[in-house]
Amino acid sequence: MKPDDKQDYRIDELEIQLAHLTRSNEELSDIVAEQALRLDRMEKRLNQLLDRAREQEAAGTGGHVFGDEVPPHW
Repeated sequence: MKPDDKQDYRIDELEIQLAHLTRSNEELSDIVAEQALRLDRMEKRLNQLLDRAREQEAAGTGGHVFGDEVPPHW
C-alpha cells in the first residue's frame, strides 16, 4: 500500500467512526430529551400527590401515619 493509500484508508475509517458517533450522540440526545419530559411529568404528579396528602392531613382525613411506630405484634 502506498502512503497516500494508507492515509486515505485512515481518513475513511475516521469518517466512518465519526458518522457512527454522530448518530449515537443524536440517539442519546433524543433519549435524554424524552427522559427529561417524563421526569417533569413525574415531578408534577408527585407535587399533586404531596398537595393532596397535605390537604388530607390538614382536614384530618389523612388516616393514621405509622412512621417509626413498632408494630403491635413486637
